[in-house]
Amino acid sequence: MIKILQQRDLNLNQIRTSASGSTAAYTQVVQEIIQNVQVSGDEALKEYTKKFDGAALTTFKVTAAEIEAAITACDPAFLTVLKKAQRNIAAFHEKQKDNGFMLEKQGAIMGQRVIPLAKVGIYVPGGTAAYPSTVLMNVIPAKIAGVKKIVLVTPPQPDGTVTPAILAAAKIAGADEIYKVGGAQAVAALAYGTQTIPAVDKVTGPGNIYVATAKRLVYGKVDIDMIAGPSDILIIADKTAKPAYLAADLLAQAEHDVNAQAILVTTSQEIAEATAQEVRTQTANAPRREIMTASLKKNGCIIVVPNLAAAFEITDEVAPEHLELCIEEPFAALDAVKNAGSVFLGHHTPEVLGDYLAGPNHTLPTEGTARFYSPLSVADFQKRSSYLYYGKEALKDVSDDVILFAKTEGLFAHANSIKMRKGV
Repeated sequence: MIKILQQRDLNLNQIRTSASGSTAAYTQVVQEIIQNVQVSGDEALKEYTKKFDGAALTTFKVTAAEIEAAITACDPAFLTVLKKAQRNIAAFHEKQKDNGFMLEKQGAIMGQRVIPLAKVGIYVPGGTAAYPSTVLMNVIPAKIAGVKKIVLVTPPQPDGTVTPAILAAAKIAGADEIYKVGGAQAVAALAYGTQTIPAVDKVTGPGNIYVATAKRLVYGKVDIDMIAGPSDILIIADKTAKPAYLAADLLAQAEHDVNAQAILVTTSQEIAEATAQEVRTQTANAPRREIMTASLKKNGCIIVVPNLAAAFEITDEVAPEHLELCIEEPFAALDAVKNAGSVFLGHHTPEVLGDYLAGPNHTLPTEGTARFYSPLSVADFQKRSSYLYYGKEALKDVSDDVILFAKTEGLFAHANSIKMRKGV
């Protein structure tokens, strides 16, 4: 089910290959949806919602009564967990707040202001892929950043309702407006606005290939967080690791979808073989067995390496979304990790903790983009603007330098801007 490889047999290019494929095949149909929403607004949204979600809606905005009914419909124990998660996520993201800075130097004053975005749109998948955790992980940092209006969109069910857990999470996290619309059409509505849905400055949140393509196409009109691909995990394990734990964590990733990637890199052949057996055992009666099996066959593997140094070399090449360090001294090894979205330390810190409750954001760079992308954070919902002040004497002190720079670049009007103030 899951193959065991020796490092000498490893082809890293195969591991690094994108599992999601190109969005090019979807571009034309998504472009047509976006253009239709631009032209027809709410009428286009009604048409697509009926076509794709099977819901005949006359209005899109979720009412306060619907939110209260959803909260009532939720298990009280789950609401308690949602509130606990909200507190943990908020506590972590509060530490990310940045108040800018000011610098005074030789009569000049300069600095950087941190300004919250005015309006953001958050896409939350619905239906069988309804994840209230996504609501918390997107709305909470936006709220902490100081965003004035947080607009959440999520596809309705065929009866026109929204999954209660989604609405409960939105209420607890602090979303300002919620609309029953999904797919590429929802992204278009957030980017360009309709008669009902306001245009925003940035769109965040995961979605299927149509949503991802729409985000790519509207980028520039609005900002986006990232183009998320299939989820992935890489686990580094030494002889102290427990095969049952390793297998459980590999399968937790594999059950997402057939394109998910789950990799174990271990210094122990014994651990490799025992984990492969555990994978077979734990998969036997799993509810999502077919998805797990297909995912592991397509993208999963166990790699045996001679030492931890080799394991970290592979890790930085793969740049996983999630990295577990199931080794004897994980903190001592943390600085060896350069490319990973989020790192989970020790035998009792499964990646699943980060999905729901711990606090760090679960919106992470996928498909090797941890080489240059970061997890979603408060900073993603803010912009930065610099400012500069020179008094007369401060300008005089640097005027010759600026004039020389401008002349060297052949920009004589630039030089003249300084000369006029210098009196030359």
